[in-house]
Amino acid sequence: MTVAPDPAEIFDRAVEEGERRLDQSLLELVATSFIAGFTVVFGVVALGIVEALVEPRYGHGAAKLAGSLAFGVALVFLVVGRTELFNENFFDPVAKAVAADDSWLVGPLVRLWTVTFALNFVGGSLFVAVLSVEGALPTGTPDALVGFAHEFVHRRTQAEFVKGIVGGTLVTLLSYLLEAVDSVGSRIALAYVVGVLLTLGVFDHVIVTMLHVVFGMFLGASIGLGELAVTTAVVTAGNLVGGLGLVTLTHVAQWKGARESDG
Repeated sequence: MTVAPDPAEIFDRAVEEGERRLDQSLLELVATSFIAGFTVVFGVVALGIVEALVEPRYGHGAAKLAGSLAFGVALVFLVVGRTELFNENFFDPVAKAVAADDSWLVGPLVRLWTVTFALNFVGGSLFVAVLSVEGALPTGTPDALVGFAHEFVHRRTQAEFVKGIVGGTLVTLLSYLLEAVDSVGSRIALAYVVGVLLTLGVFDHVIVTMLHVVFGMFLGASIGLGELAVTTAVVTAGNLVGGLGLVTLTHVAQWKGARESDG
């Protein structure tokens, strides 16, 4: 019988994974971040297609559930493909930085986060531009995607921030949980569940939210760059609070407490 790893072992695994991510060459980091950007667009498109198909016949509630189930595959693609998504890069690299004896690795962390954020957006936006060509998407899907974009930019700032906190918490918790399992099947299940929860609650991951808005802009939504910038800033702040604050720092504290008890 397989014994589940204890928190200290999970943290040690995270340190190893964090080292791998921080030690990537610039070319590797650019490529994997770019791939993650266009990969997650498949989830956005699946969400739009399914909601457009289901809502006319079964109503908004059923369409929302079905769309959430469709979006979940995006996180499966990301996790199985081992690509770099912005929020997914919080727990493991910080674990490595905390465990390092001689440095907080500020430079490598900033490099990882800035390159990942930028190339996630570039890769996703280019794929969005391709899919926005007239006739590329099934009938009804563009209207659904425009509706998603308007929903994101017209939320109250407080609600957007809170949804960003929850989204950051979920994705970073996924990173932690992935270090606790060994099989590909378990990784797929965890990734899919988190992807569905993100979409059901319409909780915000900044890259996914940005690409939703950009999709709407390409498809003719009356949204300006200023609205995109504000939404991005609010969601990013929420993701940092949830991902780095609620999940990463509390697990770091747990690890430090365990070390003190053992000492």
